[in-house]
Amino acid sequence: MSDSTPKPLSSLPTTKVARAARFAKTSLNVGANYVKHYAKRAVGAESSAADLHAANAAELYGTLSEMKGSVLKVAQMLAMEKNILPTAYADQFAQAQYQTPPLSGPLVVKTFREAFGKSPFEVFDAFDIEARQAASIGQVHFARKGGKELAVKVQYPGVADSIRSDIRLVKPIALRVLGLDEATVRPYLLEVETRLLEETDYALELRRGQQIAQACAGLAHLQFPQYYPALSAARILTMDWLPGQHLKEFLATNPPQAVRNQLGQALWDFYMFQLNELRQVHADPHPGNFLLSAADGGTVGVLDFGCVKEIPADVHRLFTALLAPETLANPAQLAALLEEGGVLRPEDTSARREFYVSTMRASLELVGRPFRQSTFDFGDPAYMQSLYALGDDLMQQPELRQQREPRGSEHFIYLNRTYVGLYALLTELRADIRTS
Repeated sequence: MSDSTPKPLSSLPTTKVARAARFAKTSLNVGANYVKHYAKRAVGAESSAADLHAANAAELYGTLSEMKGSVLKVAQMLAMEKNILPTAYADQFAQAQYQTPPLSGPLVVKTFREAFGKSPFEVFDAFDIEARQAASIGQVHFARKGGKELAVKVQYPGVADSIRSDIRLVKPIALRVLGLDEATVRPYLLEVETRLLEETDYALELRRGQQIAQACAGLAHLQFPQYYPALSAARILTMDWLPGQHLKEFLATNPPQAVRNQLGQALWDFYMFQLNELRQVHADPHPGNFLLSAADGGTVGVLDFGCVKEIPADVHRLFTALLAPETLANPAQLAALLEEGGVLRPEDTSARREFYVSTMRASLELVGRPFRQSTFDFGDPAYMQSLYALGDDLMQQPELRQQREPRGSEHFIYLNRTYVGLYALLTELRADIRTS
């Protein structure tokens, strides 16, 4: 194990008290970093904002890695939103997509004995006790049984309970800092909590993985693992070990443009089929959940169906209508859809209505641009830069900064996350695809 490899964890803070204490320790260390930063500057020593961000990002990521669960999952989500965080934080949090400190071998063996009454070495013909990947909810081990190569996900202990306690711990602080009313934000918090808890339900993930793989069997250049219920349990999930590389490693092989295009097309078709036919989407499109291969001109292996957003019929209709070209050309129709979606409210002044209509029109024009063209070249980085710049601009708008309550359907939280993640993947691939 190299010096850069995260050291295994022999235990996790799972109780509310233990996790609150870990938060408090981190706050003290971050405060100490600020003291050091300003002390150095006071005596004329070199200490830049970048140095301060780097120190605090490392401290915070270290805590999140130890705590796992919801707090690490949020860091993973923030790493996809590159316009929100300073570079040091985005770079640190991006590690949550691939590798965090794994559980130690004895804890893995204990999990198997609780589930099967046997060690993993008795359940499988061969089992690698060192995790190949460790992320926010669980870690993945390589195994063999009956001549098959298998991926075995082992969930961290206490994750489901810690999600509930973390949200209860952080919620009052966030409400005070942001000046929000709990009743107003309750639907949004419930949406996030529900999705996070679903990710800890391995029986649900197994069913969804099987169902979506079967439904998408006719789509080209996609590969899904087979799941094995007899080798799975509440905190253990066994599936085929798929070939391929994660995005970063795959791009390092300098694949030809034709392969990039085919991979991008497979991803786009997969998400459009889910949106329009299945009315549910794999809502965790970060790079760690896909394996890419140049085989057959480009193949995408799809992993991890823990986070799946089911889309109600009225939300699907609203989402697609907002992206339609005729909507952008008709302010009255756009306003009606925004009223339906809860962005515009009856008590809004004319000036506020006009502001939201114009702001949403500009946002929808940019976000929906790929949907309104027959082909789209994600190889031009200017498009994603424009999306991030739009986010920056919106954050600077006084009307939005002064707004003390969220607007719009809570269902759009994960829909927006899904398409920001998809766009980011396609931009990294520099894929030129058919979008119609």
